[in-house]
Amino acid sequence: MSFSPHFTKSSGGSSPSPFDRDLATLANYTEVVTRNIKIDWEVDWDQKILSGNVELGLEAKKDGVDQVILDSSYLDLKSVQVEAQDVEYSLGDRIDVMGQALKIKLPKSMSKGENVTIKITYSTTTSCTALGWLEPSQTKSGKHPYLYSQAQAIHARSMLPCQDTPAVKATYQAKVRSGRGLEVLLSGQRKGVNDLGDGKREFVYEQPVGIPSYLIAIAAGELNHKSFDNLEGRNWSTGCWTEPLLMDKAYKEFREDTANFVKTAEDLTSSYKFGTYDILFLPESFPYGGMENSCLTFATPTIIAGDKSQVDVVAHEISHSWFGNGIGCASWCHFWLNEGWTTYLERLIMRETHGELDRQLSYTVGRRGLVGDLERLNPRFQKLVIEYKEHEDPDEGYSQVPYEKGANFLLHLERTLGGLDNFIPYMKDYVRTFEGTSITTDQWREHLFHYFKQHKDGEELTRRLGKVDWDEWLHGTGPDLCVDIQYDDTLSKACYELAARWDKARDGDVSGFKEADVKDFSSTQTVVFLDKLETYDTLPAKVVASLDKLYGFGFTGNAEIGLRFYEVALKSGPEYAKSAAAWVINKGRMKFCRPIFRLLNEQTPELAKKTFLEHANFFHPIARKMIAKDLGVKVDA
Repeated sequence: MSFSPHFTKSSGGSSPSPFDRDLATLANYTEVVTRNIKIDWEVDWDQKILSGNVELGLEAKKDGVDQVILDSSYLDLKSVQVEAQDVEYSLGDRIDVMGQALKIKLPKSMSKGENVTIKITYSTTTSCTALGWLEPSQTKSGKHPYLYSQAQAIHARSMLPCQDTPAVKATYQAKVRSGRGLEVLLSGQRKGVNDLGDGKREFVYEQPVGIPSYLIAIAAGELNHKSFDNLEGRNWSTGCWTEPLLMDKAYKEFREDTANFVKTAEDLTSSYKFGTYDILFLPESFPYGGMENSCLTFATPTIIAGDKSQVDVVAHEISHSWFGNGIGCASWCHFWLNEGWTTYLERLIMRETHGELDRQLSYTVGRRGLVGDLERLNPRFQKLVIEYKEHEDPDEGYSQVPYEKGANFLLHLERTLGGLDNFIPYMKDYVRTFEGTSITTDQWREHLFHYFKQHKDGEELTRRLGKVDWDEWLHGTGPDLCVDIQYDDTLSKACYELAARWDKARDGDVSGFKEADVKDFSSTQTVVFLDKLETYDTLPAKVVASLDKLYGFGFTGNAEIGLRFYEVALKSGPEYAKSAAAWVINKGRMKFCRPIFRLLNEQTPELAKKTFLEHANFFHPIARKMIAKDLGVKVDA
């Protein structure tokens, strides 16, 4: 059925939101829009900068455009040319995390549909918030330096001048030169490598699919590649990049599942359009579980658990190929359209792979994480559609809300609209309608109503949609979901029962417990057990010590279990503070380091601050800034 993706009044009855415009960009993207980017960089390992130039191909969206305003932050600008002619430019005052507006006066005004090319010669600086430069000692082999980027949400502007907003998607080409014989990877398809002599090479990449600026990514270092088990008849390939010493473990963990995840996602949505799906397993300081950089997911090594319990993280990043990289949010206010839909599809992939009970268990785990975040969040950030203030850092609202509240909202709609037999065909139509665009929540909702109005049971299904409490789901606050969604407890029941038994053993009598209690638990069930235990009143320290001695959670190699154990242990008192402090110093993923540092700060503030300050340089600039804020200390950016 046909549907225009352009904004009209929502079928839900609302008017355009004032938050549809991206408030986290200084660019005049509503007047002129970037269509293509050409990058030419040199990696300077000594000065820890990228230098070179970038060419932006832009198109006017209205008549009379006489200037282009770009986002920039901590860039050392050398020159600006319009159509190969030097022009004057100016930088506005710095606005905190927004950076500075780069204003470029055009030689002549543009008419709607007219194109212009702007070339900017510049270099990054050591204040760049997108790039992490690691010393050899911070890598596996200890022999070579390492570079990686993290541009989400608004850090691309510190790597290149651009329209740094998810509302703008552009193709890009890149040539990057690097010495020392080190590999360079970008979030595109590799087109060639040119040997320049003396250990220096030029790496050529192309990204033919339009992507937002935050997906432009670079990594460089001592890296090897190995292809995974791929499928016949598919026009894409999968594989992994790692430091040599990590390759065997990473390859063993992900070789069998990755291609099957992509295939399953294709079957549920549409064909995979990026050609390559590789995973780069980064050093331990990477602040996220995974980052869905197109063609090249960046992943934390903490997901290499040895038991495949964390492979669903890759299912999540693969799902971003359709939601976020494919259909994107028009502003960070609508970030849930990226993460809620991605989490929903990830769990459908796990359902196809392991069964519906696993999907239900995943919702159970996610719900607990959501409630934990809602308890500490400002009510403004409890909303699914976040009402950011002008020039507010989108990282301030980063939490489980867009992921879990969003995924539960879609599960609620799935059940409301008759189950997966109705919802999967709708999802496919949603992808077909909006793929390659950036949209708002109102546009998503308008399409939802339009689709089910045309359904053979349209009258009944539209009536059900009308009964959904849209305002509460999208704009409501509170400590939990507005609907108490129930999940099948087949796999969680034993976990809850064991947690209840430990809650009753707070007098110290643990004679009724044995190591075999958790023998048949999957890693996810162990997480559910610890999550449930954490909801009870704080256990006495001696009981926690008995639990640890019996089950060995304090020594697990699974970071998800380790996190939950230390959340339980630290609330019981300072006895586990030193152990937790030792555990957290190499956990760069914010999901792990931030809550542990916060709990350490509650129990032993001096130890928390001392531990962080001594290891602050290990953490990525984004994580470093957020932990420092959590602890109330100051560190260099």
